[in-house]
Amino acid sequence: MIYLDIFFTFLKIGLFSFGGGYAMLPLIQQEVVTAHNWISAKEFIDVVAISQITPGPISINSATYIGFKTAGIPGSVLATLGVITPSIILMVIISKFFIKFKNNKYVENAFLSLRPATIGLIAAAAIMVAQSSFIDFKSVIIFAAAFLLSYVYKLDPILLTVLSAAAGLLLYR
Repeated sequence: MIYLDIFFTFLKIGLFSFGGGYAMLPLIQQEVVTAHNWISAKEFIDVVAISQITPGPISINSATYIGFKTAGIPGSVLATLGVITPSIILMVIISKFFIKFKNNKYVENAFLSLRPATIGLIAAAAIMVAQSSFIDFKSVIIFAAAFLLSYVYKLDPILLTVLSAAAGLLLYR
């Protein structure tokens, strides 16, 4: 049944993804594009773009969209519930024990060891998105300009998004 598949797929994504939405992207892509074939690789890039510009976490936004595309409103609800359920359960458990064990050296070391893995997952997501996003030289120029304006000049992300959209409209008409 598609509804159970959607729920358990996103439950697995929520359970085995650490480091936030960008770190989840490789697992989401593996599950929804490769394993289940619910959307194409190009559609996945579009989902990532839409999820970035809409309010809320990218993982929840992408789960909601993919669930809707796959099985309508019930699929959307089940995908969203699936991806957030592990986090809710873990946060309730961790909040009960964190204050008691926050200065424990084993707990500190466990959190420190998750950082490199999280960076690796985010880098993998960036590479995966970049492979499909750079369609020609113009897209590389837009990226380079956006990166420069963001990194060097600390340009506001909303203004940067608007300027990138305007550049895309001008360069691709």
